[in-house]
Order: sequence, then structure tokens, then C-alpha cells
Amino acid sequence: MQNPKTSNQIIVRIATLAEREEIYRLRHEVYARELGQHAQNKMGSLHDPLDEFNIYILASLNGVLAGFVSITPPGFGSYSVDKYLCRENFPELAGEGLYEVRLLTVTNRFRRREAAGLLMYAALRWIESQNGERIMAIGRREVLDLYVHVGLEKLGHQIRSGAVTYELLTATVVRMAERIKSFTSLLNRLERVVDWQLDVPFRKPAACFHGGAFFDAIGPDFEHLERRHRIINADVLDAWFPPSPRVLAALQQDLPWLLRTSPPTGCEGMVRAIARARDLPPENILPGAGSSDLIFLALRYWLTRSSRVLILDPTYGEYAHVLEHVVRCRVDRIGLVRENNYQLDLEQFARVVARGYDLIVLVNPNSPTGQHVPRGRLEEALRKVPAATRVWVDETYIEYAGADESLELFATVSANVVVCKSMSKVYALSGARAAYLCGPAGMMEELRAINPPWAVSLLAQVAAVAALQDPAYYAARYAETHRLRNEFSERLSALTGWEVLPGVANFLLCHLPDDGPDAATVVKLCRARGLFLRDAGAMGRALGKHTLRIAVKDTETNERMLRIISGMNNRLLSNANEVSSLQSVES
Repeated sequence: MQNPKTSNQIIVRIATLAEREEIYRLRHEVYARELGQHAQNKMGSLHDPLDEFNIYILASLNGVLAGFVSITPPGFGSYSVDKYLCRENFPELAGEGLYEVRLLTVTNRFRRREAAGLLMYAALRWIESQNGERIMAIGRREVLDLYVHVGLEKLGHQIRSGAVTYELLTATVVRMAERIKSFTSLLNRLERVVDWQLDVPFRKPAACFHGGAFFDAIGPDFEHLERRHRIINADVLDAWFPPSPRVLAALQQDLPWLLRTSPPTGCEGMVRAIARARDLPPENILPGAGSSDLIFLALRYWLTRSSRVLILDPTYGEYAHVLEHVVRCRVDRIGLVRENNYQLDLEQFARVVARGYDLIVLVNPNSPTGQHVPRGRLEEALRKVPAATRVWVDETYIEYAGADESLELFATVSANVVVCKSMSKVYALSGARAAYLCGPAGMMEELRAINPPWAVSLLAQVAAVAALQDPAYYAARYAETHRLRNEFSERLSALTGWEVLPGVANFLLCHLPDDGPDAATVVKLCRARGLFLRDAGAMGRALGKHTLRIAVKDTETNERMLRIISGMNNRLLSNANEVSSLQSVES
């Protein structure tokens, strides 16, 4: 093996053909000399016909082979266990998605380190990436606990080979993956010590949970869009109002041409329209296909696993997902407390920022709380942030807070502040996917180099330009949203035990009674009646199990929601009182 620079990390990767010769020699050393399973031979090398199509994953440290594991894939007609048994006698071993994990081997020098665990885990992740369904193995009796610990189950059949006794084991890939996922601390430790060079990621990426379960009721195949009239999608924060008439006219007038035509490569017209509407230099603007597109683009480019990032808690869940599960960097949180209506304490913020971070993420107004830090106060706080620390300000809902509340202009003249502006929620363009970043020209130029051409569809570009040309229409909708939110909040607050947090955006955060049904129960009961709400518990560590987020809709829809929620709340309270009465009688 090649001798790389000294490192404390164990390399895990697929073995090359040349490296297999060293693996075959190690096989002979362990299974012939040490264990006596096979007879020794003059060549000092062990291999078999299965090696023609087997996959070998090796572990090495500083050029020294630490161990290996072999995987026999399906489709070649045989496995190593076929020498010892008839697989037809074991129904669990039937099926086309069967993979055999064999020859898990670690040299003496590395047997007290993480090599064995890394190799076993690497085998599972590789098989997962091949859509394998079941794993089969024969585990040596002396190390059987390792196999059982990761989820493999004994089939009650022992195999004797030379001086070695093996146990036949199997498990579904799903079972093993679920089992290993529960070893959080172990996986974290393994990840710290490994230089993972397999094509499959170390961890199976977890999707960030968003609202939008309502689409399951409509049908994601779009064949029954008429069902949308029977449900209320208050689990997402799409605008309750339609796009500007200018937007609809622009799209309807030339729809066939817009659908078949490629858009401007760099969204030049959209950028100029944003610059005019916001009074910003075009070079300080970077367009994208929605804010999530820009979040993934910038954060994955700026950050590494060694980066330190500060976020709010609670806040929009996409940030924690990207940082912790995609970039996998260190994330610290500023806890926002219920007693202060989850408002950001800027004095506490200044103290925490002084610890030193690569990136700070602020959502303003924040979701799911609806709380807003006024522009002047926030600009003053951000001027004190070290220039080496990037600050990302998500202003998805800023128009609801006021026409002059955006930090866009401040970001263009700063050295480290970037504003992320979604055009989905405030322009009623969620289906179009249009957004942009605004920040220092050099920073935008750097990101522009990795932004793909045609990043925003032609339909979305045309819609965005038309929306920016009709500020009066949207200003009226924002004012109407404030009225609807205040009325809806007052009615929800009248429900027994409900506490509704005042906010500035198009949604409300609601605390349910601590001694009543939790948010998951309420969401489930309302969903059965066609109303989709968001259990907000996962959006913050302090929110608990009794917190809902509800989107504000038009007057008629708000009334429908209130009837469903009120009826559900009354039934739950009645049931709780009946149970309490019965308990009193029994006592």
C-alpha cells in the first residue's frame, strides 16, 4: 500500500486489484496460520473463486493495512456458505436481494481500535447503496457478540471449518440500519476517526421534515387536483392570496412559449428587476430556485465538518438539517424562551457571538415564532460581529414586518452579511420557486461561479419580475394579512387552555394545555377532518410536545379551521372530564 502523510484517521475504501494481493496474504496469515481454518500453503496467500466478483473494503492507517471485509453480491449463482449448507433449507435466505458479508478481518495491531466496527458499518452502507434487501454472514463463535450487536440474528445452525466454528446469521438491511442508527455516540466516534472514501456517504442522508403533508391527501401524481378544495393546507406557510394580476396575465398570455423556451442563463432580467425594486446594485444579487436551493448552495460551499455555526432555537428546521446532517459541522444554539415570547435577546446574542463562529444564521421574522427584531436594532448588533464571521439573515417573511425592515442595503455595504430573500410566501409564488441572495459583491461573485446556468425556470423568472412591478397590490395583501391574523389569534386564544403567541407574519404559534392532548394528537384528529396543521415540537428543543403552528388563511377558511379546531378541542376536553370523573368515582 502507498505510504501517505501521517494521520490519526483510519482510511476506509474499496480495495484495488493490487491491494487484494496484500489482503490475500493477510487471509493466509489469519485463517491458515493463526486460526487453523485452512491448511497453510507455500505461497502464503488465500483466495477462492468468489474473489472474481467479490467486493473488498479495506481499512488502513498511515499506509498500513488494518483489516478488510468481503461482500458477495447476488447475481453470480453462489455464496461461500454454499460449501457448508443448502440454502433452500433456510427460507430467510431466499430472494434476489441477498448479500453475504464474509471474512471480517482485523490485524493484531488494530484489534483494540475502531477498525472492526468501521468495516462492519462500511459493509452495511455499501449494501444499502446497492438496494440490498438482506444480509447473510457466518460469524466466528469467539466474536459472535459483534455480529449480534449490530442486528444479525442466529438461525440455529453451526458450521465447522477446520479448527473454527461459525454460526449462521442473517437480518434484513432495514433492521440492521435501524439497529445501528440507535448507536448515536458510537457513530459519532467512528465518524471522528475515519477518512471515509467510499462513494456512499458515511450516513444515509436524512430528509428534513417540512410541512406539506396535505399533498398526500390531494395526490402527488397530480391526477386529482380538485381534491384541494376539500382540504386546508395550514401546515405550510404559502400565501392565502393569489399572485398579483400582473403575474397571472404575464404567464397566461404566453404560457405555451414560456413552457417550451429556455430561460436567460443567468436570470439577468430578474436580477435587474430586483435591483430596481430594492434599489440595489445588480452585482450584489444572486438568484436561485427558492431559498432552499440557495441554502444548500452557499452553506455546503462555505462550511466544512470543522466549522462552527450558531443558530436560533427554535427556528426554521432546514438550517439545522443542512448543518448537522449534510455538512455535519458543529452547531451551537441560542435558546429562545417562552417567557420572553421567544424573542432574541441581543445582549445575550453579543456575548455568545464573542466565542467565535464561522457562520451565524438568523431567521427574521423567525419561524415558527413569528417574532421580529427591528432593522435598526439588528443592524447595530451585526456591526459588532467580527468580520471573519459570516452572518446569514433569512428574510422570508420580512415584508409582513414592514416595507423598510429588510437588511438588503445594509448587507451590500457590509463585509460579512448575506440576506436570503424567498419570493414564495410574500409574493404567492411558492410553486414557482424563486429567491435571491443579497450581500457583498465579492461573496456573491464567488457563489455565482458555482451556481448552475438556468438556475431559475423561465416561468419563475417572468412571475418574479411581474410581482416586483406591483408593490401596491402586495402591500394591500400584507395589511389584510395582519387583520386576518389578529382576528384569528383572538378566536384561537378563546379556546380553553390555548395560548397564542403574537407575531408579525402569516402564521401563529399556539401552545396547547400541558395537561391535555399533545400536538401530534391534535394534528392527527384535525387531519381526519381535512385540516392539516404543523406539530412544531421538532422545530425547537424548548417547544415541547404541545405546540402547533397554524398558517393564516382568508376569512372563510379561518372560520372553517376554527369550527374544526373548536369542535375537536371540546370533544377532547369532554372526554378528559369523563375520565377524570370515573377516576374520582373509582377512588
